[in-house]
Amino acid sequence: MSWISFLLDVNESNSAAKYLPIGIQLIFAAGFVSAMIGLSAWVGPKRKTNDKLENFTSGIESHGNARQPMAIKYFLVAILFVLFDVEVIFFYPYAVNFRELGWAGFSALLMFVGFFLVGFVYILKKGALKWED
Repeated sequence: MSWISFLLDVNESNSAAKYLPIGIQLIFAAGFVSAMIGLSAWVGPKRKTNDKLENFTSGIESHGNARQPMAIKYFLVAILFVLFDVEVIFFYPYAVNFRELGWAGFSALLMFVGFFLVGFVYILKKGALKWED
C-alpha cells in the first residue's frame, strides 16, 4: 500500500486523510495572508509625517500624565461584574437538561448559587462596592 493510496482511502472511520483538505486549506490561507501583508508592506506608501507618528487618542486632545494613579475601585467593580456575569453562563446547561438532572442537579445548582452568595456577602462585608472614600 503506497502512501498516496493511504491518504486517499476515505473508507476508514478514523483516518487522518479526512483532515488533509482542512490542513491544505489552512496552509493556503496562512500563505495568502502572509503574502498580502508582505506585498502591502513592500509596495505600499511609506510617508512618515508628524500626524501619523502621533499617538492615537480617538480625536481627543491628550492632557496630563497617563501614568498618574487611578482608583482601584473601577477595576474591582469591573472584575466583580465579570465574575457574577459569567456565573449566569453555568445556568444554561441546567436549564436545558433540568429534567434529566432531576433533584441531584437541582441540589448541585443550589450549592453553586450558595457559594456565589457567600462570595457576594463577603464582598459586601469588605466594602468593595462602596464608592465613597
